[in-house]
Amino acid sequence: MNYTFQFGVVWDAMPDLMRGASISLSIAIVTMAIAILLAAPMAVACLKRKSVLYWPAKAWVEIARNTPCLAQIYAFYYGLGAFGIFLPAWAAVVIAVSFNNVGYLVEIFRGGLIGVNQNQMKGARSLGLGPVGAYRYVVFPQVFRNTFSSLSNQFIWSLLNTSLGALIGLNDLSGVAMDYQSRTFKTFEFFLAIAVIYILLSKCVLIAARRFRPGGA
Repeated sequence: MNYTFQFGVVWDAMPDLMRGASISLSIAIVTMAIAILLAAPMAVACLKRKSVLYWPAKAWVEIARNTPCLAQIYAFYYGLGAFGIFLPAWAAVVIAVSFNNVGYLVEIFRGGLIGVNQNQMKGARSLGLGPVGAYRYVVFPQVFRNTFSSLSNQFIWSLLNTSLGALIGLNDLSGVAMDYQSRTFKTFEFFLAIAVIYILLSKCVLIAARRFRPGGA
């Protein structure tokens, strides 16, 4: 069977692909922000066995890290529907990818917390800061600086995981490509194109991370 490559159809679809890429990037940013807010206190809890959040945090980490992100997306999209809770595709993806991210960020932050000298926490408390203030103003700025590379890599992982949303109808970069592929039957062209776009987006994230890395280039 002879196959004729036609990349012109990809070029014609590029405006829609770019809009899809912006959706993918936006979802990755939102999910990462949500995950950071949730993972930070959970990481602290994981270092304190007597904390009320210790076992819930441990359970979350185990489930998030040991189940596929696709299964998590299906659970929130189809599973909640079985209980009468129907989420739009974008909401299910945001919740699922955030859930997945938390599992990894807790471990990243936990390692960062272990690397911070505990005397600094004591010093912050002696200056009148409460536990929350000490973590917010003294401890976590150092944790973010020490784990910045890992956080950048996790953001890229989030960006790539958003592509799974196409399987439940999300009109992101992969969703747009799948839609055009079904109409034009140009599978290779469209998936090669989005592979290149994902690579470029990931490289841009790494370049930005190096540029804005706290404490140096």
